[in-house]
Amino acid sequence: MHTAPSPAVADGTRVYAVGDIHGRRDLLDRLLAQVEEDAARPPRPPRLVMVFLGDYVDRGPDSRAVVERLMAGPPSSGPLAGAEWICLKGNHEECMVRFLDDAGVARGWLWNGGRATVTSYVGTVPDDLEWDIPALQMLLGRALPPAQLRFLARLPLLHVEGDYAFAHAGIRPGVALADQNPDDLMWIRDSFLFDPSPLEKVVVHGHTIAPLPELRPNRIGIDTGAYASGVLTAVVLEGSERRFLST
Repeated sequence: MHTAPSPAVADGTRVYAVGDIHGRRDLLDRLLAQVEEDAARPPRPPRLVMVFLGDYVDRGPDSRAVVERLMAGPPSSGPLAGAEWICLKGNHEECMVRFLDDAGVARGWLWNGGRATVTSYVGTVPDDLEWDIPALQMLLGRALPPAQLRFLARLPLLHVEGDYAFAHAGIRPGVALADQNPDDLMWIRDSFLFDPSPLEKVVVHGHTIAPLPELRPNRIGIDTGAYASGVLTAVVLEGSERRFLST
């Protein structure tokens, strides 16, 4: 009886996938420093890939600074110079962009951490404007640099490396990767999390908080609730090896 081969990325590739950041620029900087230290250890593979799994904004205090850092891409020198830099869209980026012209999502987004994002862009919001949706839309629209809006609006939803697929929330079991619904890639929970059946790829995802990384035969969850816990997690994939870095 033959054992199925372990999931792997292509030879000569190392992937660092980073969980939900949620406005914690401090933790992002610390984790990137750990990644650089890890990448500096020989032997360095020819190809380094950074994959950020979405939910860069909301809840934590420095959403704007997180977006600025991600837009800057890999360093121009040092161990991560030349790394591929892939930022996926999470449901919080989707809601932030929609908030600017869709009052229907406004209250839900503001309650779910969006207020911290508004503050990070516009400063302190006067008390009399706390729930003035048109005013908040106008303030954020003026403060959000057009380049950042384009970046957030155009983020991809899915990335594949070898036997792994990367998406913010997960995928719909039984649906081919090429046919996945964007809402599922950003929002899905129980029907993905509690389905043990084999998937087209092992899915690396965030979105659903757990105190430690979740390793399952068909998925790896790395949202460790950084905005509240102070623990931002990355999974490192090289060949069939899996290991973790965290703040």
